[in-house]
Amino acid sequence: MMRYATLDTPAGPFTYVVGPAGAVRASGFTTDVAALLALVHPALREDVRPAADPGGIGTVVSSYLDGDLGALDAVPVEQRTGGPFMTHAWQVLREIKPGAPLTYAGYAELAGRPAAIRAAATACARNAVALFVPCHRVIGTDGSLRGYRWGLDVKTWLLAHESNRV
Repeated sequence: MMRYATLDTPAGPFTYVVGPAGAVRASGFTTDVAALLALVHPALREDVRPAADPGGIGTVVSSYLDGDLGALDAVPVEQRTGGPFMTHAWQVLREIKPGAPLTYAGYAELAGRPAAIRAAATACARNAVALFVPCHRVIGTDGSLRGYRWGLDVKTWLLAHESNRV
């Protein structure tokens, strides 16, 4: 059985879904649990129920919002895809430090495939565990903000929050 909770944040409501072992399976700046469940790989989908703070994740998110930008690093996540590059690319996203966004080209290079800029962008777009796998830290080559599932206003807020505390 998966559990979920929603927090009020300065960037808007943030909902997270946690699997039985305590790993986040989906998260985002929404109250729409069904939309989040659609992001969970079919092999990981289970019934879901609300809970006060499943896995203590809400406490960790609150620490991040209070300025402990490293708090999210230890949160376990669980997402699957059809290929090894995507899995590796999601792990690499977690290495991008707060306050130091990378371009899509820089992210592709960090992932070991400098020519795979579109694949790097796809990894960001398919990321089901926003915030914990910080795809918001990837920006356009010209420094502009590109798409973000939860809106460019949220991405802008997250980047400003991180840059103000580094």
